[in-house]
Amino acid sequence: MGFDKEASSSSHVLQVPPLPREDTPLLGQPRRLSSQSKTFANVFIAIVGAGVLGLPYTFKKTGWLMGSLMLFSVALLAYHCMMLLVFTRRKLESIHGFSKINSFGDLGFEVCGPLGRFAVDIMIVLAQAGFCISYLIFIANTLAYVFNADNQASILGLSSKTVYLWACFPFQLGLNSIATLTHLAPLSIFADVVDLAAVGVVMVEDVLVFLKNRPELKAFGGFSVFFYGLGVAVYSFEGIGMILPLELEAKYKDKFGKVLALCMAFISLLYGAFGILGYMAFGEETKDIITTNLGAGLISTLVQLGLCVNLFITFPLMMNPVYEVVERRLCDSRYCLWLRWVVVLGVSLVALLVPNFADFLSLVGSSVCCALGFVLPAAFHLMVFKKELGWDGLILDAIIMVLGVIMGVSGTWSSLLEIFASKA
Repeated sequence: MGFDKEASSSSHVLQVPPLPREDTPLLGQPRRLSSQSKTFANVFIAIVGAGVLGLPYTFKKTGWLMGSLMLFSVALLAYHCMMLLVFTRRKLESIHGFSKINSFGDLGFEVCGPLGRFAVDIMIVLAQAGFCISYLIFIANTLAYVFNADNQASILGLSSKTVYLWACFPFQLGLNSIATLTHLAPLSIFADVVDLAAVGVVMVEDVLVFLKNRPELKAFGGFSVFFYGLGVAVYSFEGIGMILPLELEAKYKDKFGKVLALCMAFISLLYGAFGILGYMAFGEETKDIITTNLGAGLISTLVQLGLCVNLFITFPLMMNPVYEVVERRLCDSRYCLWLRWVVVLGVSLVALLVPNFADFLSLVGSSVCCALGFVLPAAFHLMVFKKELGWDGLILDAIIMVLGVIMGVSGTWSSLLEIFASKA
């Protein structure tokens, strides 16, 4: 699921692009237009990812009611900002009379020139790398839990988590060395099925555990965790980079907004149910990765290993936009093996330094996704429509930009405090 959440300044076409100029759109022409049902499915796949696994732990910190309110509020704001991108692209196309804006990066270039594309590129690299770091944290922690239940065992003097992370490293070098990832596309279907099945199994298990234990729950966790919860919620709905390509490929573009709204509402309900049920089942014992609460057993082990395989496959797909950006800027869009390996090494090293999965979700959501999902869409919309918007529209865009900055700064600070507290 998360593998399609490519907040890319380029296309979702998994081939190495030709040498582009700075003003060259990074998407090719869409091959075929999508029906409303396919558009719904594509949006669902683009948004839903590994962030859902950290929601029960977040609800433990924020309280189930406070967490739900934040989740639905972020979903509404994210939908609004996604539509701002669509409206801005349509406005520019009406001026030019043809379409050359196929992605978020193309839109940034049209509005602000090379600086606009650079800003989007930076946010995309940080966001996509952040997603992949969270994947490695999940894989290492889960394998350590499954095969070393006490999590204190050491192998060759290293912690089990460190060993499992480095064990994945050579295989990731191989997968990320593939110049074109088209051959991995069939595996992405398997990853989607595993994610959906795992979420379903976990929710059923949560209900059974809750009926048996009925732990004490809290509705509000206090203001101190407010921005922490916002960061995880923003991360969970990050998929704005794929909205313009998906709208471009939609057959009924006049109904795209309605389809997007329905999909966001469905995802919000799914997220809310998953977070609340996970917290209701385990209460204050809820762990940062909810699957580690399931205990021993064949089904639990299969679910956790299946999710690890899913994220392992997803990793090179999610890194593809990063390679497109760094190779375009540093190697004139030429394939560069050593650069890819350096990037994978850097991502792995950062994953070693972060102990908690949900804390890192909050950090990425606050530091990068707020800018990518809220600040830039509102800024681009304001710059293009400034002569046509009334005072209410101008103020709304300005409020979103300010709110995005406040959420980003406060959430980043809150997340860093949690990360350092976990390491202490």
